[in-house]
Amino acid sequence: MSIPKLKITVGWMIMDSGYRGAVGVLVDNTERLISLNMKAHVIKKGTRIVQGVIAPVVTAHFVEVDELLVSERGAGGFGSTGTK
Repeated sequence: MSIPKLKITVGWMIMDSGYRGAVGVLVDNTERLISLNMKAHVIKKGTRIVQGVIAPVVTAHFVEVDELLVSERGAGGFGSTGTK
């Protein structure tokens, strides 16, 4: 009998500085049970399964113009830089 593989889907979320609610983790066992004798996998309290990153927020400021100036890159996109 083999034990089903567990999968934690990688996702992300952004919380602003005013958020005061709960933070949680969703775990999904995507393997089908082959036998009714198979036991559930238990993630014990204190098991490290999540990472967090605190990052600064950069706010962009835009200036509306009637026309864009010509640039060296031009209208090339999607990997067009560095092709020369």
